[in-house]
Amino acid sequence: MRALIVLALATASTVGCTRWSMDHHLNNAYRAYDRGDCQKVMLELSQVDRTSRARPFIHPEVSLLRGQCLERQQLFVDAAQTYEYLIQQYPNNEYAYRAKARLQTLEKLGHYRSGQAAMANPVNTSPWR
Repeated sequence: MRALIVLALATASTVGCTRWSMDHHLNNAYRAYDRGDCQKVMLELSQVDRTSRARPFIHPEVSLLRGQCLERQQLFVDAAQTYEYLIQQYPNNEYAYRAKARLQTLEKLGHYRSGQAAMANPVNTSPWR
């Protein structure tokens, strides 16, 4: 009987720690996004991905935030691809509806054309060194 109780407590604490860790990293990602630190956002979202493999319900939220950060970095093709992935994988999810709205905004701004393959438009700048 004691072994069963110990096993149940160990399982509960492991699940709780993973959930706490996932929430912690997701909260950190939102804070970093508010500060405009997209490198930190991507790092935190990577941590969420690693701790949430058994919890697919969090993936749409992570994908939307990743797409928004890609937009902020002016990586519009990558952002559009992320939104399209989100819409295809989770069509009835709240975050898919938000992704559709982001795609419409990108289209109105001239960064996305619906129904066409994504095309990169490189910026002419001097080489980085």
